[in-house]
Amino acid sequence: MKLPSVKNLSVTQKRVLLRTDYDVPLKLAQSAKCKVQSWRVTDATRIADSLPTINYLLSKQAKIIILSHLGRPEGRVVEELSLEPVANMLAVILKCQIVKQEDGWKIGEEIFLKENLRFNPEEEGNDPKFAQNLGSLGDFYVNDAFACSHRKHASVVGIPKFLPASRRAFGFDFLEEVKALSKVKDNPRRPVVVILGGVKEDKLKVMDELTRWADYILIGGKLPTLMENGECPPARLRQAKQAGRMENKGRIVVASLNPEGKDITLETIEKFTEIIKNAGTIVWAGPMGIFEDKRFEKGTKEIAEAIVKSGAFSVVGGGDTEAALTKFALDKKVSFISSGGGAMLEFLAKGTLPGIEAIKND
Repeated sequence: MKLPSVKNLSVTQKRVLLRTDYDVPLKLAQSAKCKVQSWRVTDATRIADSLPTINYLLSKQAKIIILSHLGRPEGRVVEELSLEPVANMLAVILKCQIVKQEDGWKIGEEIFLKENLRFNPEEEGNDPKFAQNLGSLGDFYVNDAFACSHRKHASVVGIPKFLPASRRAFGFDFLEEVKALSKVKDNPRRPVVVILGGVKEDKLKVMDELTRWADYILIGGKLPTLMENGECPPARLRQAKQAGRMENKGRIVVASLNPEGKDITLETIEKFTEIIKNAGTIVWAGPMGIFEDKRFEKGTKEIAEAIVKSGAFSVVGGGDTEAALTKFALDKKVSFISSGGGAMLEFLAKGTLPGIEAIKND
């Protein structure tokens, strides 16, 4: 897939709207100089991922307006989900002064970070007027937020409608994601095993498409409970319960959960491991249980270890899954880590994302 790069844009001394994904983990920490607590970024990976694009734009003397979100404030101002900790870290990384302004932070002379877009209900509602107002702030639009480009939100699919195709492009991190995942989708080593876990039911929405591509789909985490409760389409529920060969090449295997419903059972671990060890390509999005609690880490840990031992080309997506790998010191032993679980799965299922189509289409 050939996509327009930020390098294709004539951004010198122009205003550039840069959509990033700064949905980073935070924690309350106390300053060494005083006893006041404040929110701090605990993992700056996503900020670091945006730096190549930011530095390129700065090298072109562009004025950068960064747009991002954090968490799920559901259209209202939530103090602990402010992007202020991100602004502070960006200022430290870029060695710039930072000035608080009414709707964001000025970082140095060339960068402005707007406050959490999801404080506005119009963002997730993809309100055209809200998108147009955002679009009017810049001469160009660059999407470097792969992880949220499966969302039809104003800053992802709305803004591009108000700028000509020649003024829209993708950042370097986004292009790297597409390049890596395209190779997996178009020419995978088989059999392909997709492992779905975590708590977000939107992973199940692309299951039909995934079964046309994958040889096995293993379902753990909270997803089996959601399926039992009817929180996914009935056709998929029937197919999953049958757990047998379907008309296409997909085979769905649903985990059994422990009595607390917080991890997969030993029997499921054995069943999943047997399939994983023969895989040629493995795609994993979502932990098998509440791995942060030592009592319920076994399923996630053993599946992670099985993936590494398999020798398969392994692609892992999503913040929780990456956090699990890091906890078990396995994050350097997988082939590729994608910034987004849901976006990764939708791209592998459909070969595109709403955020991609919004920039490609005239």
